[in-house]
Amino acid sequence: MSDFHLVYSPLPSPVAGEVLVRSIYLSLDPYMRGRMNDAESYTRPVAIGEVMPGGAVAFVLESAHPEFRSGDAVEGMLGWQEYAVSQGRELRKIDPSLAPISTALGVLGMPGLTAFFGLLDICDRDQARPCGLRAAGAVGMLVGQIAKIKGCRVVGVAGSDAKISWLLDELGFDAALNYKTVEDFDGKLEELCPDASTSTSTTWAGPSPMRSCD
Repeated sequence: MSDFHLVYSPLPSPVAGEVLVRSIYLSLDPYMRGRMNDAESYTRPVAIGEVMPGGAVAFVLESAHPEFRSGDAVEGMLGWQEYAVSQGRELRKIDPSLAPISTALGVLGMPGLTAFFGLLDICDRDQARPCGLRAAGAVGMLVGQIAKIKGCRVVGVAGSDAKISWLLDELGFDAALNYKTVEDFDGKLEELCPDASTSTSTTWAGPSPMRSCD
């Protein structure tokens, strides 16, 4: 934790059009590491002393906004902080009766939407294909499960034997390979997916398995 400071400050109060929320769940995502570098990217880097950006699930404690009431469960880019004041534009309400509220940061949030539309829209995997290749990250594990529902043969890629076992035993992937230990990555991939084009679902460190997304 030498790169972070835990800062205590007075509890803010919302003015007209704002809400005060208390975060219950914070999201920890791979993209955050890139934002900590002072380099050109798709979004600006995090400034020194700035609250670490990130998604959060929170409850509204106090509302001066017409669309939110005290007790509402919400999700938004609130950053790594226990309390935050929001103008409401970046918040979406969560219905706790549909699923645990933590899923708003996972399967019913950004990773789930990325997996769903990435596979079924961008990669057009609405029909069964012989083989798909998925990584074991937050998005990839969901893509693989959706692909299985669609009748695809799913081959996972991960960087540890424990993750390989999880993909096979827990998620039901058809096969998986450890890119850190396999000697001939392309050859093994060809063996597992001899007749299929391959698409990837996540950015990861290691040999690139991407062939096509048609």
